[in-house]
Amino acid sequence: MPRPRRRGWRRFPLAAYAAAIAAAVTACSTVVAGQPVSVFADPFKVAGMRAVDGPTGLRPGGTDKSREVSDSDGGKVDQIAAASVSDIEQYWDEAFGASFPGAFHPVKALYSWNSDDYEGTFCDEDTYGLVNAAFCPPDNIIGWDRGVLLPALRKANGDMAITMVLAHEYGHSVQRQAKLNRKDTPVLVVEQQADCLAGSYLRWVAEGNSPRFSLSTGDGLNNLLVSMISFRDPLLSEDDVNFEGTGDEHGSAFERISAFQFGFIDGPSACAAIDAKEIAQRRGDLPVALQRDESGEWPVSEESVKAIVDAMNILFKPAQPPKLAFSAADCADARPSPPVSFCPATNTIDVDLPALEKLGTPQGDPDDMLAVLSGDNSAYSVLMSRYVMSLQHQRGGLVLDSAEAGLRTACLTGVATTKLADGVNTQDGNTVALTAGDLDEAVAGLLTNGLAASDVNGDTVPAGFSRIDAFRIGVLGNEDRCLKRFP
Repeated sequence: MPRPRRRGWRRFPLAAYAAAIAAAVTACSTVVAGQPVSVFADPFKVAGMRAVDGPTGLRPGGTDKSREVSDSDGGKVDQIAAASVSDIEQYWDEAFGASFPGAFHPVKALYSWNSDDYEGTFCDEDTYGLVNAAFCPPDNIIGWDRGVLLPALRKANGDMAITMVLAHEYGHSVQRQAKLNRKDTPVLVVEQQADCLAGSYLRWVAEGNSPRFSLSTGDGLNNLLVSMISFRDPLLSEDDVNFEGTGDEHGSAFERISAFQFGFIDGPSACAAIDAKEIAQRRGDLPVALQRDESGEWPVSEESVKAIVDAMNILFKPAQPPKLAFSAADCADARPSPPVSFCPATNTIDVDLPALEKLGTPQGDPDDMLAVLSGDNSAYSVLMSRYVMSLQHQRGGLVLDSAEAGLRTACLTGVATTKLADGVNTQDGNTVALTAGDLDEAVAGLLTNGLAASDVNGDTVPAGFSRIDAFRIGVLGNEDRCLKRFP
């Protein structure tokens, strides 16, 4: 977030392959205790459905697959993939005509390969080293790597991660049949439409309509959203030769999860509305690339914490700025919510600095796209969430210890995050600014710990879908919109 900025990430091979054969192929959690709520009136629903944990994956004794797979090894991964495509086709056979003109037609064939084997081709490309899944328009087939990609996704996020990837790839076939795009449509639009179409199918599964799969709206949906982060674009610099040069832009995790949610909430018609203008409007002034000589990471320290709070004071100009403390103190009207707590009685933000430093330190191998994303804004977004809790307290009349308060806080944290897009110069000489990748780190935090979407006592809502949706409302809106949506 603040300067100096963050280091970049390497794009997952699924996206890299799309760039290599762009002319032929379109490719492309942790459960937290709390009361389940959503963006709708009923605080115990997510996107209109009950927010509950439960079975996710293949249904025991469910309907068998109806599609055969060429060159399959007959293993579990191919079985899940074949069942997934069969299920996706059943959904589109029912849903296509209600949203698009004409009739739905299944893809011609399915193809499986092992990217560790030297022999094999897909869409006129060698499959050795092809860690990918893709739709091949010339042949009208869908293929996937059963050797590396799908097993890795399954291990990290469960059976439904395979289903989600193939729902995205099948979305490209649906786009083609629905004539949503022209040949010169940007890859960014095509990919986010496919994310959206995948979301519409998975809503159908979550509603219990699938004869093959189940998807819980709690931990199951959370895990799918975590897996989507793997397919975000790499973090590029404005000086990078690939920036605005290849046309192979898929979108950040924040953007791709947003597109998925559009389809999940509003169905296929919402996907047809995604175009270059809509994406540009959604991006606004949010940064999409690092500036020269920026890393994007500002290690958490006492200095950086003070600078963030100073920047918030400049942006919001509260009548009574909250006090900042680095030692926990007793609070008469709220429980601690480490690593950052807010005490209404004293209007104090208490910071457990070592814990916040740990939260804001990038974890895992930066080249492993299946590793959980983390960074400085995983911590700073939590700090800002306690700051906006102070703003809510000073406003008066707002309940701070409820599920709605948690989502209101996530929304206002989104507002505060966007306010940093232009940068704020503090009196101590620091420049606090939102950088490319910060929104993705906040989204990852919302999914894995939910602290930026918690109430004054640190109680968050278990549906990560709802946390992110509330945060996005704030990123794309303002304080009034948050207060109206979550009174």
